[in-house]
Amino acid sequence: MPFNIPILLTWLRVALIPLVVGVYYLPIHWLPRSDQDLAATLVFIIAAVTDWFDGFLARRWNQTSAFGAFLDPVADKLMVAGALLVLVHLDRVDHFIAFIIIGREIAISALREWMAQIGASRSVAVSSLGKIKTAMQMTAIPMLLFHDIVWGWIDTQLLGEAFMIVAAVLTVWSMFYYLRLAWPMIKEKGGAPL
Repeated sequence: MPFNIPILLTWLRVALIPLVVGVYYLPIHWLPRSDQDLAATLVFIIAAVTDWFDGFLARRWNQTSAFGAFLDPVADKLMVAGALLVLVHLDRVDHFIAFIIIGREIAISALREWMAQIGASRSVAVSSLGKIKTAMQMTAIPMLLFHDIVWGWIDTQLLGEAFMIVAAVLTVWSMFYYLRLAWPMIKEKGGAPL
């Protein structure tokens, strides 16, 4: 397993995920709910920044690796799934939206794994649509975690819900996009033994 700064940042992101969840298990008399929201928001934002930064550094320093390419999306999916589960528990995200997003991530990850096994992974490489979907999620989640009014008039819950709905629509759209790209290979190799 290679070890460099980009991979260290990815591992840091994985380590931060339990903090986003765990802060809500602290007793309210230790940390009031508004402080829990703020702490979870800040931890999530730090984790999201490492997501951008590790990829930037890996490309800039030419430290990309197969392990990093595997670990980075796993960390992203764990981060989003963990935050969504917290938000569902806090009744800030609809169960169905969380199911759509988490279910899509599992389905497309499995599709990519299968496509890699048959040597066609480039067919389902990350698209700009997938990147926009991720950006919407990474914008919506901290707003929903923060769950308060900013500057006296910006309702982060309402704004976060709007971004999350857009993210859910893009999630479904991108899933069909990837399935359409993979469909010829699914038809050709789907029934063939490996």
